[in-house]
Amino acid sequence: MSACADGCQRGKCPVNPTTFPSSFKKAQADRGREETTATSAPNVHAHFVGRLQKPDFSRQTRGVDPESLRPGALVISLDFELHWGVRDHVPLDRRERARLLSARSIIPRLLDLFEEFSVHATWATVGFLFAHSRDEAHAFMPVRKPQYFEGKLDPYQEELGRDELEDPFHFAPTLIAEIAKRPGQEIGCHSFSHYYCIEEGQTADEFEADLASAVAIAADAGYTTRSYVFPRNEVNPAYLPLLERAGIRTYRGTESPSTKLPGPFAEQCRLHRRFARLLDSYADIYGSQTFGWPETSTITSIAASRYLRPHSAVLRPLRCFQLRRITQAMEQAARQGEVFHLWWHPEDFAIHCDENLCFLRSVLATFDSCRREHGMVSLSMAEIREYQFGRVVDASLTEQTQ
Repeated sequence: MSACADGCQRGKCPVNPTTFPSSFKKAQADRGREETTATSAPNVHAHFVGRLQKPDFSRQTRGVDPESLRPGALVISLDFELHWGVRDHVPLDRRERARLLSARSIIPRLLDLFEEFSVHATWATVGFLFAHSRDEAHAFMPVRKPQYFEGKLDPYQEELGRDELEDPFHFAPTLIAEIAKRPGQEIGCHSFSHYYCIEEGQTADEFEADLASAVAIAADAGYTTRSYVFPRNEVNPAYLPLLERAGIRTYRGTESPSTKLPGPFAEQCRLHRRFARLLDSYADIYGSQTFGWPETSTITSIAASRYLRPHSAVLRPLRCFQLRRITQAMEQAARQGEVFHLWWHPEDFAIHCDENLCFLRSVLATFDSCRREHGMVSLSMAEIREYQFGRVVDASLTEQTQ
């Protein structure tokens, strides 16, 4: 039986293999740390803005409403966490180590797929992952640490290895450098310690200290963070001024249905909320959840539209319904000049890697079609704000929107 370009057998592929474009590039070897360490804040800013002002829209064609300079847009954000995202409820045993190693290996393949389709994305990255060593991580730890009522939420009790080579589950500077080297990939902020903004016990001062550490360790590695994703989508409106003060300009808002609104993790895990979120992935329960371009403000919410639920052997027969749900929403955004914001964790693809990549390929093929037919664009979270203010300058895009 022949295999598709991602290594998934065509006969077992979760979606129609005829939708897959041409060959999938081989994952590239680890290229080491990117040489972008900043010597000053202006250098960091110039490095970021230089990337931001040259998005690749060369594959996009005409089809945008001539009365509007805002075409439909696909935004992708990924929560890059490794073990920090689950450390309070998943032990770092042999099975979890294998999963995280698989997650690390899938990231270059994801990047190849994004590059093949000229897709931009925001990688919201936990601050600890920037550290090259335990000593560096300790050097950037905030003085004020969160005092959660639930002791298991405290990330600072986590045992760390000496460096990335010894502990690839808590450190990932080489992967971050690999992501940043690829066109259109934004390094965003996911707090320093996977900070939970709605859990009881923590305070605004502790959040601000955590945020300062996250921004500082990223800047030390050469990255200016302009976008923020609240861990576990615990968006706390009271903390938005603190984000703005730290130089953050966009954040990922939550989906609008009540079962997807922010809340403590225990509340989010209640059975009725989990079931409603699961059902909405396959059936139209809450509508397309696309939205108009965000209003201008000092800090901009880029609301989530859909979580890209990973492959499940049990739910495999429903995979085509999941693809249709995503496709219909994306096509609506393309036709109406709206935004469709898809998000997931790269770690979600660690199990059933090939099936997940095959499915993502079909999603991106839909976007490619929307780009050709309607002029839809792919933007990172930071880029959508810059585009909103007219700061993204690109000749090919200007031609498409006139």
